[in-house]
Amino acid sequence: MSTQIELLEAEVKAAIGRAVKAGLLTLDTPASITLDRPKNRDHGDYATSIALALAKAAGKKPGEVAQIISRELEGAAGVLRVEIAGPGFINITLTRASQAELVLTILKQARDFGRTDALRGVRINLEFISANPTGPLHLGHTRWAAVGDALGRVLTAAGADVTREFYINDRGNQMDLFGASVEAAALGNPIPEDGYKGEYIADLAKEVVASNPAITELAQGARHEAFREAAYSLQLRDQQRVLDNFGTHFDIWFSERSLHHQGAVEHGVEKLRRQGHVFQAEGALWLRTSNFGDDKDRVLMKSDGSFTYFSSDTAYYINKRERGFDICIYMLGADHHGYVGRLKATAACTGDDPEYNIHVLIGQLVKIMEGGQEVKLSKRAGTIITLEELIEKTGVDAARYTLIRYPVDTPMVIDIDILKRNTNENPVYYVQYAHARIAAVLRNAAELNISVNLADFDPTQLTHDRENELLGALAQYPRVVASAAQMRQPHRIARYLEELAVTYHGFYADCRVLPLGQENPTPLHTARLLLCSSTKVVIANALDLLGVSAPERM
Repeated sequence: MSTQIELLEAEVKAAIGRAVKAGLLTLDTPASITLDRPKNRDHGDYATSIALALAKAAGKKPGEVAQIISRELEGAAGVLRVEIAGPGFINITLTRASQAELVLTILKQARDFGRTDALRGVRINLEFISANPTGPLHLGHTRWAAVGDALGRVLTAAGADVTREFYINDRGNQMDLFGASVEAAALGNPIPEDGYKGEYIADLAKEVVASNPAITELAQGARHEAFREAAYSLQLRDQQRVLDNFGTHFDIWFSERSLHHQGAVEHGVEKLRRQGHVFQAEGALWLRTSNFGDDKDRVLMKSDGSFTYFSSDTAYYINKRERGFDICIYMLGADHHGYVGRLKATAACTGDDPEYNIHVLIGQLVKIMEGGQEVKLSKRAGTIITLEELIEKTGVDAARYTLIRYPVDTPMVIDIDILKRNTNENPVYYVQYAHARIAAVLRNAAELNISVNLADFDPTQLTHDRENELLGALAQYPRVVASAAQMRQPHRIARYLEELAVTYHGFYADCRVLPLGQENPTPLHTARLLLCSSTKVVIANALDLLGVSAPERM
């Protein structure tokens, strides 16, 4: 079932088609029409600048094109009035009944309202967090845990086939240092100078020994390897537990080691060699990424015959593409900004389109304030505060919503004190309260035996300006989902929710929904209750895209 805005887009396109067929316009009918909600309601319910876009192709002034399209639109289904403004903008006012039909669309589609086919058939690999399995997930990982999961939900809602993937950095010197740190703690020896510190190291050491008391009796080399592997397994399991509690789940946990154990690195180098971008210099093997915008060429294999971290990165990208993913999205921390150029250049070296097949998002830093002071130290990790500690302070919903509602390329501050308040200055509370308020209204209506059956809905009852504003806000939701997916910006969903909540509270203040005193229920009460119900559906759907609950009571 199409929404009102989709039907209107079709009407505008049909009007242009009629003008072309009649010889009034000489051009190709546009594939899509952009309709916007004017801020000033006097300018109609929707406005389009399509006449300005078509003027050059038509060989006419924008105003002339607008006049032709407007005449063809007059009398179109659901259209009350068409006016021209400025140099060629077309303002369209709908009949209130036509606009109100959206209520039925939302309530019939229910959980599917807002889902689109914009990315239908596109397979996307979404990689985020990708932490070392050497310690608890910290605040930087926390932002991606929320935003990455939300982006996966938004892309899925836009029709994409999404696989969420966690790349486990389980190879290299940091793993040896991690194992040595846990081993030293178990044996009562000093932690290596560059080793890992914090209470969690001592906890891991106790757990490793408790599960295998004989481990301390092994020969030094075997003992070190045994501690490293046991601690790795425990720490990875702990990361998975914390993420599960945060509502963030992965389809694949991909080990960096597996690339080397299964020959994927050698395979990747050979594929790049066949493309003609691998060369030898100074005893090392290089990839000529500078030909594709990177600031310098990159070493794949050192002169001693060992592969670099970059070789793992290239092999991993090739592995993803060979698994059938059309688009590979990387969500990286602020300290990985230099990776953007080399990853895109790697895609180009394989013969891919770096502007389509690969997308790199860089997340900026998060700061936590509590009691007017920045919280820097973790009780457990000894460094920056962990994801688990943030959840303990704010709860899952508040943490997720707050982390998602800002663009990832901007630094952000989380004020714990605000998130603990049940007031309108707490954004997640404000949005969830709108949902709970509607649930309470519907419960009260049920107690009064007021009909909320779709068969009793009379769209002509909804004529108040506040009702019109709310209907217009609800109509925008599918577009917001599509744009959030296309732009890889789930924060658009949160900001839309906040605007919708403001609009609903305004409607509720000015439009009596339930009968007053002994007043008998009327068709207007039923229409407004169904409008409330459709708003509740949209709020719940949008909160679900953020992985945030929609409470019935607060």
